[in-house]
Amino acid sequence: MSYYFMDIIFYLVIILIPLFAQLNISFSYSKYKKINSQKKISGFEVAREILDANGLEDIYIVETSGNLTDHYDPNRKVIKLSHDIFKGESIAAMAVAAHECGHAIQDKDNYTFMRIRSLLVPVVNLVSSFSWIVILLGFITEYFQIFYFGIALISLGLLFQLITLPVEIDASKRAKKELEKLKISNKEESSEVKKMLIAAALTYVASVLTSILEILRLILIFNNDNR
Repeated sequence: MSYYFMDIIFYLVIILIPLFAQLNISFSYSKYKKINSQKKISGFEVAREILDANGLEDIYIVETSGNLTDHYDPNRKVIKLSHDIFKGESIAAMAVAAHECGHAIQDKDNYTFMRIRSLLVPVVNLVSSFSWIVILLGFITEYFQIFYFGIALISLGLLFQLITLPVEIDASKRAKKELEKLKISNKEESSEVKKMLIAAALTYVASVLTSILEILRLILIFNNDNR
């Protein structure tokens, strides 16, 4: 009975952690999307000013579809901003656009964690497609070597998330610094930008915690079934 109760607790925590983080970023984004920046400049203009100030005139900024689909593509040297960020003049637009510029500056500076993450991308994409098949095979055969090999494959994804965390936090720090240095944001806006970026960072923290708990849950289930 205690085993099943613990399993339910694991399930609930695994569901609730990312749910809380997602609700938090959605609430923050919705809140700061309604507050215009004092200078009333668009996310595109914010990004362009930061990039030009850092000698990154060759990086393009394009509008992309979706909501919070903003990202920096280091291979194509392009910053993609969703519609509300690209054209919006809000605190949210300012924060997100500056954050993506933070990644571009990391790329220019050869930021170590960003380089490691880029190297891991093809490996993680490859192993993630069959890691759960290996784990399922381990369960069916009750062969612990196969099972733990599957766990090792999943752990590569966790390693990727752990490396992503400092990349995102550093990009946010660079974003806040650039906004203040270029006087794009005032003191009050800088505080609001920080809150928005912290909410975004928590989604990455939640992903790490969820992955750790999922791995622990699988190990507990396998060990229990083999007693």
